Amino acid sequence: MAVYIETTTVPNIVKFVNDELLTKDSFEFSTQDEASKSPLATTLLQFPFIQKVYITANFIALEKTNTIKWEDVVEELKDIINEAISSNRLFSNSTIQIPISIYAEMTPNPEVMKFVANKMLIEGMVEIKNKEEASISPVATQLFIFPFVKELFITENYISITKNNTVEWNEVSLELREEISKLLRDGIAVLKENVKLENPTVKNNSNSTKKYTSDEEAIKALLDEYVKPAVVADGGNIELIEYVPESKTVQVLLQGACSGCPSSTITLKNGIETMLKQFLPEKIESVEAING
Repeated sequence: MAVYIETTTVPNIVKFVNDELLTKDSFEFSTQDEASKSPLATTLLQFPFIQKVYITANFIALEKTNTIKWEDVVEELKDIINEAISSNRLFSNSTIQIPISIYAEMTPNPEVMKFVANKMLIEGMVEIKNKEEASISPVATQLFIFPFVKELFITENYISITKNNTVEWNEVSLELREEISKLLRDGIAVLKENVKLENPTVKNNSNSTKKYTSDEEAIKALLDEYVKPAVVADGGNIELIEYVPESKTVQVLLQGACSGCPSSTITLKNGIETMLKQFLPEKIESVEAING
């Protein structure tokens, strides 16, 4: 195992990312009482400048006060976290039980709502366009029983649901939230075992793995850094399909809340296209969504 340090958009929060999954749940500790079942959190909160400890997925995030600079302490903290992970001291032997909760969040797409869980659902992502495709997901199969459910997008800790126009969200969001909570509490699998989540963007027509060109690698890096975080926060995903140098065109795949969103064209042209032109002058003329 190895831990590496990753800065965040919040200056007082830094992440210590592990190369393996640490927990499928999410925990937040800000007092010694709360941290009583986590030896690592107990140790970290003894530092007077540490305000909060977050443990989730494959990383541990720390929030500090303004009294100290990260560069003065980050290596020491990294060593403590490395030692705790290697010696299995994240949690005490008694299992921490936290209730499953779901909250609903609107997205820029009026037909899509994001249902966020307080635990990791899957590593990766899956887009389910109809009932037939839902066979890989017991949770999705149950959700497609609702006649107004049109599509699902599942990734990390949330499910984005696209509805048809037969209902309004204020009529069904509470019912869906309760149903998702019940399914997860009952232990219904989000995905069947051995389901491989394949990213369609790395497949070409012959179904063999495609390697990005140097230009495509540069475009993908920009999308991942400047675009994807906001898109994911809105309940969707964006992936690079292809860069066509002859026409200087970037083709992207929009998923989840972004697929079919009325504002996606404006976002592509005024946001993503403008950004790529600034970073890669003379190489980009347009950005197109293959399913926008």
